[in-house]
Amino acid sequence: MRRKKSSLSEVKVAVIGAPGVGKTALSVRFLTKRYIGEYDHQSEGRYKHEVLIDNEPILYEILDTCPKSAADLPSLEIVHWADGLLFVYSITNRESFTYLKRIGSLISDSDIPIYIVANKCDMVHLREVSTEEGAILARDFECGFSEVTAAEQFLQLYFQLRFIETTNETER
Repeated sequence: MRRKKSSLSEVKVAVIGAPGVGKTALSVRFLTKRYIGEYDHQSEGRYKHEVLIDNEPILYEILDTCPKSAADLPSLEIVHWADGLLFVYSITNRESFTYLKRIGSLISDSDIPIYIVANKCDMVHLREVSTEEGAILARDFECGFSEVTAAEQFLQLYFQLRFIETTNETER
């Protein structure tokens, strides 16, 4: 967590995942408390959102990454920019899960806090990745893990971002 000259604290979070997993839906749901099903996936987005936590204003800067394909991994620049990483995959898309596994080698030497979100859990009839597999990946990355649906659980993202912030405070 970074402190600005004012009393406002800043937390920079990069939302990372394969195309089509719901990164933007989760980000927008966190920012607006609304669910929108379709988005323009042409470019990454940066959002700022102020939240009161324990009566302290926290400014979240969220980088919603936009890989062009499942082969397009995030740059080290993004990893170094962020205070925390929110890894997102879809339970309905095994390739999106494999994408996160590949990112592991990119960040293995980093101390940056990570949280893994398995999105689209409302589509259990299309499930390709088990809850257990997600939990194992989180254990391998030594991070937290939740299954959510952007259509219903925007507060879950809030708690994940809070987790990243708390982890930052204890590590610095």
